[in-house]
Amino acid sequence: MKKILVTGGAGYIGSHVVKALGEQGYEVLVFDNLSTGNEWAVLYGRLVKGELADREAIDRVLTEFNPDAVIHFAASIVVSESVAEPLKYYRNNTAIALNLLEALQAHGISRFIFSSTAAVYGIPQVIPVTEQTPLAPINPYGTSKMMTELLLRDLAEADRSFRYVALRYFNVAGADAGNRIGQAYKNPTHLITRALKTASGTYPELQVFGTDYATPDGTCIRDFIHVDDLASAHLLALEHLLAEGESALFNCGYGRGYSVREVLAAAKKITGVDFTVTEAERREGDPPALVADSSLLQSTLGWRPRFDDLEYIIRTSWAWEQKITGRS
Repeated sequence: MKKILVTGGAGYIGSHVVKALGEQGYEVLVFDNLSTGNEWAVLYGRLVKGELADREAIDRVLTEFNPDAVIHFAASIVVSESVAEPLKYYRNNTAIALNLLEALQAHGISRFIFSSTAAVYGIPQVIPVTEQTPLAPINPYGTSKMMTELLLRDLAEADRSFRYVALRYFNVAGADAGNRIGQAYKNPTHLITRALKTASGTYPELQVFGTDYATPDGTCIRDFIHVDDLASAHLLALEHLLAEGESALFNCGYGRGYSVREVLAAAKKITGVDFTVTEAERREGDPPALVADSSLLQSTLGWRPRFDDLEYIIRTSWAWEQKITGRS
């Protein structure tokens, strides 16, 4: 039984990957400070509460657990917040990753999966985006993730025993089909979650930030990937590394984009609620369109998405939203 350390495994995406790891028989230890994660979301393995900035705490966990690989999710992820508080993002996303990597090197742990983002591409000139698209982030969130990717690249170049996979997520949404876990942020910024919370009455209205983009209906276009399909990509990346596969970067998306207006129309259809939508100015740091070319992930790791359906994504999200608001 392989042992996997998951940092940030009590969060939204991390908890779905922990679920997938547990279902496949891996022994899992989650290290999380619970600043945005939840203890109840850890369905498998053991949870250790701690800070990745605390090198002694990391060393204790690595010594005791001695993992075969590490999957690193712990990070700050709100684009608009990163623009307002850049130092927080460089500390939480780059400096803490450096601290973790130094600890792993000291303990001889050489298999690492990194939770990266399509924000590293900034405003790409060509859609869909391939892994060869130049990195040009336009906000501190994207830059902080890019810097960690560069750390990984340079470490792998200097230490030939170290192998990593960085997964560049596009827009992650949806919830566990069994309705056990899902998004539970205190102040969610994800479009689908905000829409469903508006439909459930948590918020009085939903704001659309920018309606004058150079897109067919003037709103931003995004590639939405179901969280369980993203979790399966992590397991394939793990299998790749445990089988002595080479370091790699992969986009994680479906290769199709939906505009904000299209997503809201689908949310209204599924919930049956004609919730209020208002228009607002653009948010700083939002690219007009981000759509993935994930053919490399499919050809290299054999990834086959199962839930490439916007309505399915929204249905699982809506079931979860009804559960956590007590309306089910």
